[in-house]
Amino acid sequence: MEKKIAVVGIILEENQISEQVNSLLHRYSDFIVGRMGLPYKERGVSVISIVMDADADKISAMTGELGKIKGVSVKAAISKGNLSGGK
Repeated sequence: MEKKIAVVGIILEENQISEQVNSLLHRYSDFIVGRMGLPYKERGVSVISIVMDADADKISAMTGELGKIKGVSVKAAISKGNLSGGK
């Protein structure tokens, strides 16, 4: 299956779900290129940005699992084509 690059945006509306989210992200760590997390204390949320390199099924599976967690909002932007990087 064709690998794609994806940027996944995650908003955690409650701090107590961070352990559950981190555990799920760890399960997909082989496909995660980079991750940035920012606590937005003024709004009482945390924002996580993930860059993935995986087939569309893996990206969809991870975002689907995240979306099932109460208090998590998630969206993904996925590349349209196979980005081979000249290989």
